[in-house]
Amino acid sequence: MRTWLRDTAGGLPATYWYLWTGLLINRTGAFAMLFLSLYLTDVRGARAAVAGLVVGAYGIGGAAGVLLGGVLADSWGRRRTLFWSHLVAGLLMIAMAFAGGIGTIAVLATLVGIVHSMPGPAFVAAIVDIVPEERRSRAFNLQFWAFNLGMAAASLLAGVLAGASFTALFLVDAAATLTTAAIILWKVPETLTGRRTRRARGGPGLRTALTDRAFLVFVALTFALAVLVTQTSTIMPLAMRADGLGPGAYGLVVAVGGALIVVGQLFVPRLIDGRRKHHVLALSTGLLAVGFGSLAFADHLAAYLAAAFVWTVGQMLAAPPNAEINAELAPPALRGRYQAVFYLTFPAASFVAPALGGASLEYLGDWHWIITGVAGLLAVGGHLLAGPPRERQVAARLARSGGPATGKPTAAPAAARGA
Repeated sequence: MRTWLRDTAGGLPATYWYLWTGLLINRTGAFAMLFLSLYLTDVRGARAAVAGLVVGAYGIGGAAGVLLGGVLADSWGRRRTLFWSHLVAGLLMIAMAFAGGIGTIAVLATLVGIVHSMPGPAFVAAIVDIVPEERRSRAFNLQFWAFNLGMAAASLLAGVLAGASFTALFLVDAAATLTTAAIILWKVPETLTGRRTRRARGGPGLRTALTDRAFLVFVALTFALAVLVTQTSTIMPLAMRADGLGPGAYGLVVAVGGALIVVGQLFVPRLIDGRRKHHVLALSTGLLAVGFGSLAFADHLAAYLAAAFVWTVGQMLAAPPNAEINAELAPPALRGRYQAVFYLTFPAASFVAPALGGASLEYLGDWHWIITGVAGLLAVGGHLLAGPPRERQVAARLARSGGPATGKPTAAPAAARGA
C-alpha cells in the first residue's frame, strides 16, 4: 500500500492537493443526507412513502445542480462555483438542523440537492485545468480513493452522532462543508482562463448526445445500475430499521462497503484487464442484483454485511468499463456534453429509487427486494445485447478517424463512476 501511494501521489501540483483535502474533509462530514429517511420517520413521524418522496426531492435538486454546476464552472469560474456551492450548502444544512415541518424540510432537501451536485463538474474541470494530461489518471484515482475513504469515515461517525442527536448530525455536516469552502477560498486559485470561458459560451449544445442511440442505451443501463446502488442510501436504512437494526448497524454496513472499495479497487484492473467491457458490466450488474435481491431474506446484521460485500464487488467492477465506454462513445469535441448527460443518471436515480422504493417497501415489504433483483437481472441482459453493436460502432468511428482498431481510452474522472 505504501509503495502504491508513493507511486500514485508523486508529481501533482499543490492546488490539486488543496482540492483533494477539501474533498476528503467534505465527504468525511457528508453524512446527514444518508440518514435523512431515518430522521424523517423516527424524529418527524413521517410514513415511509412520505420519507421516500422527501429524499427523492433531494435527487431532483441534484439533477438540476449537475447542469447548473457545469454551466457555472465554464462561464463563472471553477473557484467561484466551488466556494459558493459549499458555502450555501453549509448554511442550508444548518437550516435543516432546526427546520420544523415536513414541507420545509422537503424544500430545503431540494435546495441541498442542487448545491451538493454543483461542485462535481467544477472539481473535475479544475483538476483537468491544473494537472498535466499524463498525470490525470493518477489524480482521478486519488480523488476516487479520497471520496470513498471519506464516505467510510462518515458512515461510522454518522452512526454515533445519529444515536445521540440528529441535530448534531446536520451541524457537523455543515461544519465540514464550510471548512471545505474556507480551504477553497484560501488556497485554490481560479484555473479557468478568459479564452476558454469564451469558447465554452459559444460551444454546441446537447443535441448530438441526446440523439446518439448507442450512448443513450448505455446511459439507460448505467441508470439501472445507479438505481441499484442508490438503494444503499435511500431504502436500505428503512428495511434495517424494520428488522430492528439501529443507525449504528446501518453505518457499519455502509462503512464496510466503503472500506472494501478503498482497498479492493486497487486490484480491479488485474481482474478485468483484457476482458470485453460489456461482459464485465453484465457480471457487475448481476452481482448488484443478487446482493440487493438477497435482502428479501436478510433480518440480521450478518446477512446485511454479506449482501453488502456482494454488491460492493459488483460496484467496483463496474467503475473502469463505465468510464472507458463513456470516453469511447463521446466525440472529442463533445466530451463535456456527453459527460453532462452521463452525470444525470446518478441524481435521477437518487429521485427514482426513494420515490418508488419508499412506497414499494411500505406496501410490498420484502417483495421490494425481489423486484429490485429482477430489474437488475434484466439490465444484465441489456448489457449482453447492447455490447457487441456498441463495439462495432466504436470500431467504425476509430477506422474513419484513422485511429487504432483497439485503443484504451483515458479513464473518466471518479465522479463519472458514481463516486
